[in-house]
Amino acid sequence: MKIPQPTWLSALMLVALSGAAVAAEPGGADGDDVAIRDVRVFDGERMLPATTVLVRDGLIAAVGAKLAIPAGVPVVEGRGGTLLPGLIDAHTHSFGEARRDALRFGVTTELDMFTDHRLLADARKEREGHARTDRADLWSAGTLVTAKGGHGTEYGLAIPTLDDPAQAETFVRDRIGEGSDYIKLVVDNGAAYAGRARIPTLSDETTRAAIDAAHRQNKLAMVHVAQVADAEKVIDAGADGLIHVYSDRVADAALVAAIKGRNAFVTPTLSVMATLSRAGEGARLAADPRIAPMLQPAQKDALGQTFPLPKEIDHHLPNALENVRRLHAAGVTLLAGTDAGNPGTAHGASQHAELALLVSAGLSPVEALRAATSAPARRFGLHDRGRIAPGLRADLILVDGDPGTDITATRAIRTVWKNGYAVARVADQPAPRLSAGAVELLRGDQPAPNWAASTDQIIGGRSQSKLAAAQGQSGGPALQVAGEVVAGAPSTWGGLILFPGGEPMAATDASGVRELVLRVRGDGQALTLLVFSGADINGRPGMQRVETGSDWREVRVPLATLANVDLTRLRGISLAAIAPGPFAFAIEAVELR
Repeated sequence: MKIPQPTWLSALMLVALSGAAVAAEPGGADGDDVAIRDVRVFDGERMLPATTVLVRDGLIAAVGAKLAIPAGVPVVEGRGGTLLPGLIDAHTHSFGEARRDALRFGVTTELDMFTDHRLLADARKEREGHARTDRADLWSAGTLVTAKGGHGTEYGLAIPTLDDPAQAETFVRDRIGEGSDYIKLVVDNGAAYAGRARIPTLSDETTRAAIDAAHRQNKLAMVHVAQVADAEKVIDAGADGLIHVYSDRVADAALVAAIKGRNAFVTPTLSVMATLSRAGEGARLAADPRIAPMLQPAQKDALGQTFPLPKEIDHHLPNALENVRRLHAAGVTLLAGTDAGNPGTAHGASQHAELALLVSAGLSPVEALRAATSAPARRFGLHDRGRIAPGLRADLILVDGDPGTDITATRAIRTVWKNGYAVARVADQPAPRLSAGAVELLRGDQPAPNWAASTDQIIGGRSQSKLAAAQGQSGGPALQVAGEVVAGAPSTWGGLILFPGGEPMAATDASGVRELVLRVRGDGQALTLLVFSGADINGRPGMQRVETGSDWREVRVPLATLANVDLTRLRGISLAAIAPGPFAFAIEAVELR
């Protein structure tokens, strides 16, 4: 699911992002040794009474009722609380500050279902280490498998598509080469939400070929579906899992039996189903006093949002709950995942709502906890996490009360540990500093990673934009931007965007910067420069008109005095054509002064 709202932010983001006004940061001078004493323990499978858990060097060293604690190891008294494995969100879209937000709420691992593959190499290095960190670990599908013009192509990020089953083997191999940990396919023509097919989707032959290709390369193949008929087809084609529960209607016993017979898992994403049905789950979560203090303003705003879809789709949540109830009764493996990054959701926080929704669909609290810990770890091959047992990673959450009887107790977090280090759950964490200087344009013969194409496709438009390496006025590096703005969307544009923080819309402190200077040339039409900033990620941007011509000309943008610009939290700078028709321009010598 991904149908962003047409705000200033969603107009230029790749996906709806969490902000950075509240962050998880590593704890103070403590190390990665700790003993949590006399605490109820959910070990990933069952509840253990009055247990001590010893952590040494970031790993769980021992678990026992009468455990001797070595001298010098800090002790945390756990009486009255419950110790849980770090939660695993089995369906997210993780950009910007998402993983910091997740960790603040005890989600120590995110399983992403579509992100920029250029982020994956660093994510892999982080998750393989045991260093102190302020972010949840990340596994990802990277670039999804979708048809030309299909779901996933509308967010302004140029991605390859697949329409020929004969190309499936190469396509899947390329995704694995980019770093995809598993393969996600999209089989959804939009009819579940619009009443009619509105976008292309993978053919049955291409779907089967891509699933087979993933299996030949020892990768899981999971599928985004929305309709019962599509679920039937992809399960028959060999899918390892469904990453939404079908919700257009209640399925019959034959589909449930087929999923069980295939030993496929289902990640229902009930949180986003609740948003589709305007059930108000996000707003209730934002009002929970155990959650609210750790939400920053943009997260609260996101939790109150809904999709711009007709009221006739309000049946999706009731259908989804009944389908989950039937899957659970049949013994199908269910995983807790939120689809965070969508309206009505917030990274980390929404996993606690997802657990409650699973319980409302018939799971016991302990079964719901398994769905967020040991079950996704087992299905995705995450052998070092998801349980509390000797030798495993010390990703832990200590909560007040007993979530084995009241699932909402997971929201009453006392302490989060990542790799054995306590995480300080703090508000108003300063954004990282951004120094003045030249902005990298190219890396090798490709645009540098902090640049991306930006178009109105994210709000349903059809404009196109493509970035390419070019030579500047004196033979130096330049970025060429070309495409076409197509009339029809509520707002139209095509161009590029710079993310100064390296990740989409991540806040950086650029208070030492006074102006942006660049050289530009183009086809003669005026461009619009937008500056996104501030604690509220949905805030109105600063604006400046930029004239172009056939000769290079210098442009100066007075960032320090431009209206609606907060340089203490600079998030993105976009330059785009807005008039319908073809456009072409180039930039060089970009500098923050």
